[in-house]
Amino acid sequence: MPGESSFAPEPGDSVFFEADSLCLIDQTALPTETVVLHLKTPEETACAIRRLAVRGAMAIAVAGAYGVLLGALAEAGGDAASMKNAARDSIRVIGASRPTARNLFWALERMGDALEEGDDDPSLLLERLRERADEIALETIEKNRLLVGAGQEVVSEKASVLTHCNSGALAALRYGSALGVIIEAHRKGKDVHVYVDETRPLLQGSRLTAWELDREGVPFTLIPDNAAGFVMKQGLVDLVITGADRIASNGDTANKIGTYSLAVLSRAHGIPFYIAAPGSTVDWDAAGAADIVIEERGPEELITCGDKVVAPEGTSVYNPAFDITTADYIEGIITEKGVLRRPYGESLKALLE
Repeated sequence: MPGESSFAPEPGDSVFFEADSLCLIDQTALPTETVVLHLKTPEETACAIRRLAVRGAMAIAVAGAYGVLLGALAEAGGDAASMKNAARDSIRVIGASRPTARNLFWALERMGDALEEGDDDPSLLLERLRERADEIALETIEKNRLLVGAGQEVVSEKASVLTHCNSGALAALRYGSALGVIIEAHRKGKDVHVYVDETRPLLQGSRLTAWELDREGVPFTLIPDNAAGFVMKQGLVDLVITGADRIASNGDTANKIGTYSLAVLSRAHGIPFYIAAPGSTVDWDAAGAADIVIEERGPEELITCGDKVVAPEGTSVYNPAFDITTADYIEGIITEKGVLRRPYGESLKALLE
Protein backbone atom coordinates (compact mmCIF):
# COMPACT_ATOMS: atom_id res chain seq x y z
CA MET A 1 0.00 0.00 0.00
CA PRO A 2 1.27 3.53 -0.75
CA GLY A 3 1.67 6.00 2.08
CA GLU A 4 -0.79 8.59 3.24
CA SER A 5 -2.04 11.01 0.62
CA SER A 6 -0.87 14.60 0.40
CA PHE A 7 -4.22 15.40 -1.23
CA ALA A 8 -6.68 15.84 1.64
CA PRO A 9 -10.19 15.90 0.14
CA GLU A 10 -12.73 18.42 1.30
CA PRO A 11 -16.47 17.77 1.62
CA GLY A 12 -18.05 17.87 -1.82
CA ASP A 13 -14.89 17.07 -3.80
CA SER A 14 -16.02 15.14 -6.87
CA VAL A 15 -12.89 12.95 -7.09
CA PHE A 16 -10.58 11.69 -4.34
CA PHE A 17 -8.62 8.61 -3.26
CA GLU A 18 -9.39 6.85 0.00
CA ALA A 19 -7.60 3.76 1.31
CA ASP A 20 -7.41 1.59 -1.82
CA SER A 21 -10.40 3.09 -3.67
CA LEU A 22 -10.95 5.84 -6.20
CA CYS A 23 -14.01 7.70 -4.96
CA LEU A 24 -16.27 9.64 -7.35
CA ILE A 25 -19.52 11.52 -7.08
CA ASP A 26 -21.66 9.75 -9.68
CA GLN A 27 -22.73 12.65 -11.86
CA THR A 28 -25.33 10.53 -13.66
CA ALA A 29 -27.35 10.30 -10.41
CA LEU A 30 -27.56 14.08 -9.90
CA PRO A 31 -29.56 16.16 -9.18
CA THR A 32 -31.95 13.81 -7.37
CA GLU A 33 -29.34 11.68 -5.57
CA THR A 34 -25.76 12.14 -4.38
CA VAL A 35 -24.08 8.77 -4.86
CA VAL A 36 -20.38 8.17 -4.19
CA LEU A 37 -18.78 5.35 -6.17
CA HIS A 38 -15.82 3.40 -4.78
CA LEU A 39 -13.81 2.04 -7.70
CA LYS A 40 -11.17 -0.66 -7.34
CA THR A 41 -9.80 -1.22 -10.84
CA PRO A 42 -8.62 0.68 -13.91
CA GLU A 43 -11.41 -0.98 -15.90
CA GLU A 44 -14.01 0.41 -13.49
CA THR A 45 -12.34 3.81 -13.83
CA ALA A 46 -12.52 3.70 -17.62
CA CYS A 47 -16.15 2.62 -17.47
CA ALA A 48 -17.02 5.49 -15.11
CA ILE A 49 -15.39 7.93 -17.54
CA ARG A 50 -17.13 6.48 -20.59
CA ARG A 51 -20.60 6.51 -19.04
CA LEU A 52 -20.03 10.05 -17.64
CA ALA A 53 -20.24 9.07 -13.97
CA VAL A 54 -17.19 11.29 -13.82
CA ARG A 55 -16.97 13.97 -16.51
CA GLY A 56 -15.31 17.31 -17.11
CA ALA A 57 -11.81 17.43 -18.58
CA MET A 58 -10.03 18.09 -15.29
CA ALA A 59 -12.06 15.67 -13.18
CA ILE A 60 -11.41 12.79 -15.57
CA ALA A 61 -7.71 13.69 -15.60
CA VAL A 62 -7.49 13.26 -11.84
CA ALA A 63 -9.65 10.13 -11.93
CA GLY A 64 -7.43 8.70 -14.67
CA ALA A 65 -4.28 9.32 -12.64
CA TYR A 66 -5.66 7.45 -9.64
CA GLY A 67 -6.95 4.73 -11.96
CA VAL A 68 -3.35 4.03 -12.99
CA LEU A 69 -2.43 3.76 -9.31
CA LEU A 70 -5.22 1.19 -8.91
CA GLY A 71 -3.63 -0.87 -11.67
CA ALA A 72 -0.27 -0.93 -9.90
CA LEU A 73 -1.92 -1.68 -6.55
CA ALA A 74 -3.47 -4.82 -8.05
CA GLU A 75 0.08 -6.19 -8.33
CA ALA A 76 1.18 -5.10 -4.83
CA GLY A 77 3.27 -7.84 -3.29
CA GLY A 78 4.84 -8.68 -6.62
CA ASP A 79 7.93 -7.27 -8.26
CA ALA A 80 8.30 -3.81 -9.77
CA ALA A 81 8.20 -5.15 -13.34
CA SER A 82 4.73 -6.63 -12.78
CA MET A 83 3.49 -3.39 -11.25
CA LYS A 84 4.88 -1.35 -14.12
CA ASN A 85 3.26 -3.60 -16.70
CA ALA A 86 -0.08 -3.35 -14.88
CA ALA A 87 0.24 0.42 -14.72
CA ARG A 88 1.07 0.65 -18.43
CA ASP A 89 -1.95 -1.52 -19.24
CA SER A 90 -4.05 0.82 -17.07
CA ILE A 91 -2.82 3.83 -19.03
CA ARG A 92 -3.92 2.17 -22.28
CA VAL A 93 -7.32 1.14 -20.92
CA ILE A 94 -8.12 4.52 -19.40
CA GLY A 95 -6.70 6.42 -22.37
CA ALA A 96 -9.16 4.60 -24.66
CA SER A 97 -12.17 5.78 -22.63
CA ARG A 98 -12.71 9.22 -24.19
CA PRO A 99 -10.58 10.82 -26.93
CA THR A 100 -11.19 14.57 -26.84
CA ALA A 101 -10.30 15.94 -23.39
CA ARG A 102 -6.60 16.85 -23.43
CA ASN A 103 -6.32 16.92 -19.62
CA LEU A 104 -6.84 13.16 -19.39
CA PHE A 105 -3.84 12.46 -21.60
CA TRP A 106 -1.79 15.12 -19.82
CA ALA A 107 -2.38 13.24 -16.55
CA LEU A 108 -1.74 9.79 -18.05
CA GLU A 109 1.52 11.00 -19.60
CA ARG A 110 2.67 12.22 -16.20
CA MET A 111 1.77 8.90 -14.60
CA GLY A 112 3.75 7.19 -17.35
CA ASP A 113 6.74 9.41 -16.60
CA ALA A 114 6.53 8.45 -12.93
CA LEU A 115 6.96 4.79 -13.90
CA GLU A 116 10.39 5.51 -15.33
CA GLU A 117 11.73 7.75 -12.55
CA GLY A 118 13.78 6.50 -9.62
CA ASP A 119 14.69 2.91 -8.78
CA ASP A 120 12.58 -0.22 -9.13
CA ASP A 121 11.88 -0.98 -5.48
CA PRO A 122 8.19 -2.04 -5.49
CA SER A 123 7.17 -0.04 -2.42
CA LEU A 124 8.94 3.07 -3.67
CA LEU A 125 7.30 2.68 -7.07
CA LEU A 126 3.85 2.60 -5.48
CA GLU A 127 4.75 5.61 -3.37
CA ARG A 128 5.94 7.47 -6.45
CA LEU A 129 2.73 6.76 -8.34
CA ARG A 130 0.61 7.86 -5.38
CA GLU A 131 2.63 11.06 -5.04
CA ARG A 132 2.31 11.82 -8.75
CA ALA A 133 -1.47 11.29 -8.72
CA ASP A 134 -1.76 13.52 -5.64
CA GLU A 135 0.42 16.11 -7.36
CA ILE A 136 -1.89 16.11 -10.40
CA ALA A 137 -4.94 16.60 -8.15
CA LEU A 138 -3.36 19.38 -6.10
CA GLU A 139 -1.97 21.15 -9.17
CA THR A 140 -5.40 20.98 -10.82
CA ILE A 141 -7.04 22.53 -7.77
CA GLU A 142 -4.45 25.30 -7.49
CA LYS A 143 -4.65 26.17 -11.19
CA ASN A 144 -8.42 26.38 -10.92
CA ARG A 145 -8.15 28.63 -7.86
CA LEU A 146 -5.93 31.01 -9.79
CA LEU A 147 -8.11 30.78 -12.89
CA VAL A 148 -11.36 31.76 -11.15
CA GLY A 149 -9.55 34.73 -9.62
CA ALA A 150 -8.15 35.83 -12.98
CA GLY A 151 -11.59 35.55 -14.54
CA GLN A 152 -12.97 38.33 -12.36
CA GLU A 153 -11.44 40.72 -14.87
CA VAL A 154 -14.21 39.94 -17.37
CA VAL A 155 -17.23 39.79 -15.02
CA SER A 156 -18.59 43.21 -14.10
CA GLU A 157 -21.05 44.20 -11.37
CA LYS A 158 -24.59 42.98 -12.08
CA ALA A 159 -23.40 41.01 -15.12
CA SER A 160 -25.79 38.61 -16.78
CA VAL A 161 -23.76 35.59 -17.88
CA LEU A 162 -24.76 32.70 -20.13
CA THR A 163 -22.95 29.38 -19.73
CA HIS A 164 -23.19 25.99 -21.42
CA CYS A 165 -22.76 22.43 -20.13
CA ASN A 166 -21.08 22.10 -16.70
CA SER A 167 -17.72 23.54 -15.72
CA GLY A 168 -18.05 23.85 -11.95
CA ALA A 169 -16.44 21.94 -9.10
CA LEU A 170 -18.00 18.69 -10.29
CA ALA A 171 -16.10 18.94 -13.55
CA ALA A 172 -12.95 20.71 -12.48
CA LEU A 173 -12.33 19.95 -8.79
CA ARG A 174 -13.22 22.28 -5.97
CA TYR A 175 -13.12 25.65 -7.79
CA GLY A 176 -14.35 24.85 -11.28
CA SER A 177 -13.36 26.73 -14.42
CA ALA A 178 -15.97 28.74 -16.37
CA LEU A 179 -18.73 28.18 -13.81
CA GLY A 180 -16.17 28.72 -11.09
CA VAL A 181 -15.50 32.22 -12.44
CA ILE A 182 -19.21 33.00 -12.19
CA ILE A 183 -19.60 31.53 -8.69
CA GLU A 184 -16.57 33.48 -7.49
CA ALA A 185 -18.13 36.68 -8.86
CA HIS A 186 -21.24 35.90 -6.79
CA ARG A 187 -19.11 35.32 -3.69
CA LYS A 188 -17.49 38.70 -4.25
CA GLY A 189 -20.90 40.35 -4.16
CA LYS A 190 -21.08 41.26 -7.85
CA ASP A 191 -24.82 40.49 -8.00
CA VAL A 192 -24.54 38.34 -11.12
CA HIS A 193 -27.32 36.41 -12.81
CA VAL A 194 -26.74 33.26 -14.84
CA TYR A 195 -28.60 31.89 -17.85
CA VAL A 196 -28.04 28.13 -17.95
CA ASP A 197 -28.37 26.24 -21.23
CA GLU A 198 -29.98 22.86 -20.55
CA THR A 199 -27.26 21.24 -22.74
CA ARG A 200 -28.85 18.47 -24.77
CA PRO A 201 -28.77 15.56 -25.09
CA LEU A 202 -27.62 14.65 -21.55
CA LEU A 203 -28.70 17.85 -19.78
CA GLN A 204 -25.46 18.66 -17.98
CA GLY A 205 -26.70 22.25 -17.69
CA SER A 206 -30.04 21.52 -16.09
CA ARG A 207 -28.87 18.51 -14.04
CA LEU A 208 -25.45 19.67 -12.90
CA THR A 209 -24.86 23.40 -13.44
CA ALA A 210 -28.27 24.33 -12.05
CA TRP A 211 -27.60 22.02 -9.10
CA GLU A 212 -24.26 23.69 -8.35
CA LEU A 213 -25.63 27.21 -8.71
CA ASP A 214 -28.58 26.37 -6.47
CA ARG A 215 -26.23 25.04 -3.76
CA GLU A 216 -24.19 28.24 -3.94
CA GLY A 217 -27.23 30.53 -3.89
CA VAL A 218 -26.40 32.10 -7.26
CA PRO A 219 -29.49 33.49 -9.08
CA PHE A 220 -30.02 31.63 -12.34
CA THR A 221 -32.56 30.93 -15.05
CA LEU A 222 -32.66 27.65 -16.98
CA ILE A 223 -33.36 28.00 -20.71
CA PRO A 224 -33.69 25.58 -23.64
CA ASP A 225 -30.55 25.40 -25.74
CA ASN A 226 -32.39 26.78 -28.74
CA ALA A 227 -33.57 29.83 -26.79
CA ALA A 228 -30.06 31.27 -26.38
CA GLY A 229 -30.21 33.47 -29.50
CA PHE A 230 -33.57 34.94 -28.55
CA VAL A 231 -32.39 35.63 -25.00
CA MET A 232 -29.38 37.46 -26.46
CA LYS A 233 -31.58 39.44 -28.85
CA GLN A 234 -33.65 40.62 -25.89
CA GLY A 235 -30.51 42.16 -24.37
CA LEU A 236 -30.48 39.77 -21.42
CA VAL A 237 -26.90 38.51 -21.81
CA ASP A 238 -23.75 40.57 -21.18
CA LEU A 239 -21.18 37.83 -21.78
CA VAL A 240 -20.82 34.10 -22.39
CA ILE A 241 -18.29 31.91 -20.58
CA THR A 242 -17.78 28.20 -21.24
CA GLY A 243 -15.15 25.64 -20.37
CA ALA A 244 -12.98 23.68 -22.79
CA ASP A 245 -11.89 20.08 -23.30
CA ARG A 246 -8.98 20.72 -25.66
CA ILE A 247 -7.38 23.91 -26.95
CA ALA A 248 -5.12 23.84 -30.00
CA SER A 249 -1.93 25.89 -29.95
CA ASN A 250 -3.59 28.53 -32.17
CA GLY A 251 -6.57 28.93 -29.79
CA ASP A 252 -9.12 26.79 -31.64
CA THR A 253 -11.16 25.16 -28.88
CA ALA A 254 -13.20 21.97 -28.47
CA ASN A 255 -16.02 22.04 -25.94
CA LYS A 256 -19.45 20.48 -25.43
CA ILE A 257 -21.57 20.33 -28.55
CA GLY A 258 -23.52 23.59 -28.87
CA THR A 259 -20.62 25.81 -27.83
CA TYR A 260 -19.83 26.83 -31.40
CA SER A 261 -23.45 27.88 -31.92
CA LEU A 262 -23.19 30.14 -28.88
CA ALA A 263 -19.98 31.68 -30.21
CA VAL A 264 -21.64 32.49 -33.54
CA LEU A 265 -24.71 33.91 -31.79
CA SER A 266 -22.49 35.98 -29.51
CA ARG A 267 -20.68 37.47 -32.50
CA ALA A 268 -24.01 38.29 -34.18
CA HIS A 269 -25.23 40.12 -31.07
CA GLY A 270 -21.99 41.87 -30.14
CA ILE A 271 -21.55 39.84 -26.94
CA PRO A 272 -18.05 38.81 -25.77
CA PHE A 273 -17.47 35.05 -25.73
CA TYR A 274 -14.87 33.64 -23.32
CA ILE A 275 -13.30 30.25 -22.74
CA ALA A 276 -12.02 29.29 -19.27
CA ALA A 277 -9.46 26.48 -18.97
CA PRO A 278 -6.01 25.86 -17.43
CA GLY A 279 -2.82 25.24 -19.33
CA SER A 280 -3.23 21.46 -19.05
CA THR A 281 -6.09 21.75 -21.56
CA VAL A 282 -3.78 23.05 -24.31
CA ASP A 283 -2.60 20.48 -26.84
CA TRP A 284 0.70 21.85 -28.07
CA ASP A 285 0.85 19.18 -30.77
CA ALA A 286 -2.43 20.37 -32.28
CA ALA A 287 -1.84 23.25 -34.67
CA GLY A 288 -5.55 23.94 -35.10
CA ALA A 289 -9.07 22.58 -35.33
CA ALA A 290 -8.19 19.86 -37.85
CA ASP A 291 -5.91 18.18 -35.29
CA ILE A 292 -8.59 17.76 -32.62
CA VAL A 293 -10.39 14.41 -32.49
CA ILE A 294 -14.12 14.79 -31.81
CA GLU A 295 -15.75 12.00 -29.84
CA GLU A 296 -18.97 10.62 -31.29
CA ARG A 297 -21.27 8.98 -28.76
CA GLY A 298 -23.93 6.31 -29.14
CA PRO A 299 -27.36 6.87 -30.69
CA GLU A 300 -29.23 5.94 -27.50
CA GLU A 301 -28.47 9.38 -26.05
CA LEU A 302 -30.64 10.96 -28.76
CA ILE A 303 -33.33 8.40 -29.41
CA THR A 304 -34.24 8.20 -25.73
CA CYS A 305 -34.87 10.80 -23.03
CA GLY A 306 -34.69 9.19 -19.65
CA ASP A 307 -36.54 5.90 -20.05
CA LYS A 308 -38.76 7.19 -22.86
CA VAL A 309 -38.12 6.50 -26.55
CA VAL A 310 -38.44 9.79 -28.47
CA ALA A 311 -37.54 8.77 -32.05
CA PRO A 312 -38.80 6.11 -34.47
CA GLU A 313 -37.05 2.76 -34.45
CA GLY A 314 -34.13 2.68 -36.90
CA THR A 315 -33.59 6.47 -36.88
CA SER A 316 -30.15 7.45 -38.20
CA VAL A 317 -28.21 9.41 -35.56
CA TYR A 318 -25.17 11.69 -35.60
CA ASN A 319 -24.17 12.44 -32.00
CA PRO A 320 -20.88 14.37 -31.69
CA ALA A 321 -20.09 15.06 -28.04
CA PHE A 322 -18.08 18.20 -28.84
CA ASP A 323 -17.71 20.92 -31.45
CA ILE A 324 -14.91 23.35 -32.23
CA THR A 325 -14.98 27.11 -31.86
CA THR A 326 -12.23 28.70 -33.91
CA ALA A 327 -10.00 31.26 -32.24
CA ASP A 328 -11.43 34.25 -34.12
CA TYR A 329 -14.73 33.90 -32.22
CA ILE A 330 -13.07 33.88 -28.79
CA GLU A 331 -12.72 37.22 -26.99
CA GLY A 332 -10.35 35.78 -24.39
CA ILE A 333 -9.13 32.57 -22.79
CA ILE A 334 -9.22 32.70 -19.00
CA THR A 335 -6.29 30.74 -17.54
CA GLU A 336 -4.36 30.44 -14.29
CA LYS A 337 -1.95 33.05 -15.69
CA GLY A 338 -4.58 35.62 -16.59
CA VAL A 339 -6.93 36.36 -19.47
CA LEU A 340 -5.16 35.68 -22.76
CA ARG A 341 -6.04 37.61 -25.90
CA ARG A 342 -5.53 37.17 -29.63
CA PRO A 343 -3.29 36.20 -31.32
CA TYR A 344 -3.46 33.04 -29.20
CA GLY A 345 -0.51 31.48 -30.95
CA GLU A 346 1.55 34.05 -29.07
CA SER A 347 -0.37 34.59 -25.84
CA LEU A 348 -0.79 30.87 -25.11
CA LYS A 349 2.98 30.54 -24.95
CA ALA A 350 2.81 32.35 -21.60
CA LEU A 351 1.47 29.10 -20.16
CA LEU A 352 4.73 27.34 -21.01
CA GLU A 353 6.95 29.81 -19.19
